[in-house]
Amino acid sequence: MKKTFNNAEEATQDIKDGAVIMLGGFGLCGIPENCIAALVKTGVKELTCISNNAGVDDFGIGLLLKKHQLKKMIASYVGENSEFERQLLSGELEVELVPQGTLATRCMATGYGMPAIYTPAGVGTEVAEGKEIRNFNGKDYLLEYAFNSDFALVKAWKGDTDGNLLYRDTARNFNPLMAMAGKITIAEVEELVAPGELDPNNIHTPGIYVHRIFQGANYEKRIEQRTVNKKKEA
Repeated sequence: MKKTFNNAEEATQDIKDGAVIMLGGFGLCGIPENCIAALVKTGVKELTCISNNAGVDDFGIGLLLKKHQLKKMIASYVGENSEFERQLLSGELEVELVPQGTLATRCMATGYGMPAIYTPAGVGTEVAEGKEIRNFNGKDYLLEYAFNSDFALVKAWKGDTDGNLLYRDTARNFNPLMAMAGKITIAEVEELVAPGELDPNNIHTPGIYVHRIFQGANYEKRIEQRTVNKKKEA
């Protein structure tokens, strides 16, 4: 099966209105910039996005929010984005807040083919409202379901045409979990190489999880909050 595509527009062309999409990345680190830009360009709407957070106002998932292309956001953090806050408070956007560890484990369960997990996170809080609670060895746990996503969009440093992926440093974050979990996983990479050029001992996401891959372009790699040390006066 051919996995390579020329660009994000080709790789995402069958993402339609109402799709459920998982997006790798953490903050602005390791996000699928090209795929997000392609979705903004097509104007696809009523999307449900599953991601650690929603980017910032003018970058990342924030670009989709700005165009009112999201119906629902499932995330563990909603800061740094005033448009997200505005849509949430006005009722324009449905939001499901999930503890970060629970989000990661639900992604993992999806990739493993597990229907649900039990976790102590959220017991006794609003997160537990309406959910099944079971007691194991004297401790309460919430039943949390795996996701049912149509697509997963991830970004890697290097990949080969068989779909094997290698992430760089902290840009790995949620990407491997999301890559495992999509019914159709689309990977964009900074460098696309031939099979055999990546050391098999260093592969982070095996190609069996990746259905489409392309070499991206014009990555901004923004830093969400840049901080520097102030010079001490002599």
